[in-house]
Amino acid sequence: MRAVIQRVNRASVTIGNILKSETGPGLLVLVGIEEEDTVTDCDWLAGKIVQLRIFNDQNGIMNLSVLETGGSIMVISQFTLHAKTKKGNRPSYIKAAKPETAIPLYGVFVKRISELTGKETATGEFGAMMEVLLVNDGPVTIIIDTKNKD
Repeated sequence: MRAVIQRVNRASVTIGNILKSETGPGLLVLVGIEEEDTVTDCDWLAGKIVQLRIFNDQNGIMNLSVLETGGSIMVISQFTLHAKTKKGNRPSYIKAAKPETAIPLYGVFVKRISELTGKETATGEFGAMMEVLLVNDGPVTIIIDTKNKD
């Protein structure tokens, strides 16, 4: 699994001109799932994200997690995070998981984030064309791949 984590003041997702969800201060997580990903990847990545100390403490130092700040999390599926661009100019998405693999894992990941935060996780809709708006805070953007845990 690959995630792009952005610290945000607010974020929202609209599908077909209908607001699907929105969130206040916290994290916007774009997540891409590969065929070989498992529930173990979901658990590890969710735990890592909620514990990331990327929010400022009283001294202005990034020393607090989203759990400690009481922030919210929005998770959006994004298979394009696994784009391969080595050859030619048209990206290949061969490593991205097929829906029959990705949809259940996406569900597990979102559920795990909710369990760890004790809050409902805002989401988009898997496979939908979405308009995602965010106000980046910092900006702070972190990329994590479960295949590179070291």
